[in-house]
Amino acid sequence: MMNKEQTLAAEQRRKTILSAVLAVICVIYVLPVVAVVINSFKQNTFVKTETFALPTEQSYAGFDNFITGMTFGNYPFASSVLYSTVITILSTALILIFCSMAAWYIARVSSKFCKIIYYLCVFSMVVPFQMVMFTLSKTADALKLNTPWTIPIVYLGFGAGLAIFMFVGFVKSIPLEIEEAAAIDGCGPVRTFFSVVLPMLKPTLISVGILEIMWVWNDYLLPVLVLDINQYRTIPIHIQYLKGSYGTVDLGATMALILLSIIPVIAFYLAAQKHIIKGVAAGAVKG
Repeated sequence: MMNKEQTLAAEQRRKTILSAVLAVICVIYVLPVVAVVINSFKQNTFVKTETFALPTEQSYAGFDNFITGMTFGNYPFASSVLYSTVITILSTALILIFCSMAAWYIARVSSKFCKIIYYLCVFSMVVPFQMVMFTLSKTADALKLNTPWTIPIVYLGFGAGLAIFMFVGFVKSIPLEIEEAAAIDGCGPVRTFFSVVLPMLKPTLISVGILEIMWVWNDYLLPVLVLDINQYRTIPIHIQYLKGSYGTVDLGATMALILLSIIPVIAFYLAAQKHIIKGVAAGAVKG
């Protein structure tokens, strides 16, 4: 039998190997971001020939790529930033408000109807977007949901599955006696939700909010299918149209705008990443 020292040594070796494997995986995930940062400061020619090399005195372009990307073509980059911000904020707000209310009702009302709605929301998470994108595009045009101020309704439909799944799991962990006490004090359903339940949903609200913001901000396919891209362009669409004559692409400018687009969401994620773990754990306990 192994003595205590041998057991501790074996456990230490296991942790060391696991740490090394996770470090390699981390490097693999971070490498594309590092490549974007490096190439955003290099001239277009060197981006193609020296992709993973650090900028040199000859290849260094300074902030010219950023200026070129933001001034390229006839469509202002500021408008793309505005539309992406509006769509992200409105979509996330709709998902958080309506899905939390729906999840509370589903969790508290024991009926076949609620169970059916819940399982349909869960099932929607496994349906590929490509299966419905053409029908969705026609439906959005018919219902006039093809503007930055109405497309959040479409995002609400696609984001409801994950949000309701996480909210329902957390609501089930809230003691029902708290809501019953609020009802005895004279609170109606609306006041009970906004005054009692919603504040307790804070961990899951933040978690779902972060996930939805990252999804909507970086989404390319849905806006390009629904919006009139000649009038409304989000940041991913704007980057896609950094093309010159004969389809040539300024990779330096493309990398610069990609860097600008990922900085806000990375900063936001790093600032609130601990809430993702709390929210996912809370929503998975009794979901």
